[in-house]
Amino acid sequence: MRDQIIAAAHECFARYGYAKTTVADLAKEIGFSKAYIYRFFESKQAIGEEICGSRLELIVTETRTAIEQGNSATDRLRRMFKSLTTRSVDLFFHDRKIYDITAHSAAEQWGSSQAYKETIREILAQIIKSGRESGEFERKTPLDETCRAILYAMMPFVDPLHLERNLDLLPEAPQEVISLILRSLAP
Repeated sequence: MRDQIIAAAHECFARYGYAKTTVADLAKEIGFSKAYIYRFFESKQAIGEEICGSRLELIVTETRTAIEQGNSATDRLRRMFKSLTTRSVDLFFHDRKIYDITAHSAAEQWGSSQAYKETIREILAQIIKSGRESGEFERKTPLDETCRAILYAMMPFVDPLHLERNLDLLPEAPQEVISLILRSLAP
């Protein structure tokens, strides 16, 4: 039943947008009462979180796959940034209503968006640690500071709130940013 509600919500959000869709609209779409939907989800946001979280997880999964193909920390970092940028553009802008949900999630700091950013930070920290251990990256700057700075530089190309305003900078700007980051990481 949860999957049926999610499917109906996805259709309603695609047709009317997240902000304009109500739980009553969802109930009408699947032929149940609002109360019945509330047995499975505590709110419209909880349904949006489910949809948003699954899309963000797709980005993470594909990014991990790209990273695994890297043969050095430098290569893995390049692959991470390229995959995040490419997958974000694909998922956020080929389904405009999914972009609306993810942008709303980011703006409202939903759990799905926070978990996504934390996962990206964890992946980044693993790459930086391995680069330090192999001697590819400098070791003086504290790891948490390094990761935060890199995330700040990446956000215009992976965060839905910023990405839309930076589409005209693709694909050159992310490549230039990662090249600058890698130069700053050199021992």
